[in-house]
Amino acid sequence: MAEPTLTRTRIRAGLWEGVLSHAPVEPAVEALWQETPLAGVAVTAIPGRAGEWAVTIPIPASALNDGVQTILIRDRISGEKLGHFTLVAGVPLEDDLRAEIDLLRAELDMLKRAFRRHCVETGAG
Repeated sequence: MAEPTLTRTRIRAGLWEGVLSHAPVEPAVEALWQETPLAGVAVTAIPGRAGEWAVTIPIPASALNDGVQTILIRDRISGEKLGHFTLVAGVPLEDDLRAEIDLLRAELDMLKRAFRRHCVETGAG
């Protein structure tokens, strides 16, 4: 029998949503943030899809902080990790992303100039 597989579907309105496949009986799923179990984790059978369960995890406001936060999803009985998701937020991160995008733009401009120069020199184009 295949191992249970957790697939993320979306994050919407403060809820992480996913589908747990290959679980013949209702799984006992828990989510932990900073080693603390999160309240409100819900697992419901998906009608017409045997062995598949919708998993919903409320994202607590306290987990929305500057930096990177990881929420671990595991089987409450066996302790086996089913998956995780990461939240990234904050002003320092925005600055890092902007700097990275600026660097990528500069490199792309450099490549465009080099390509154009190459085309002129070889008579291609």
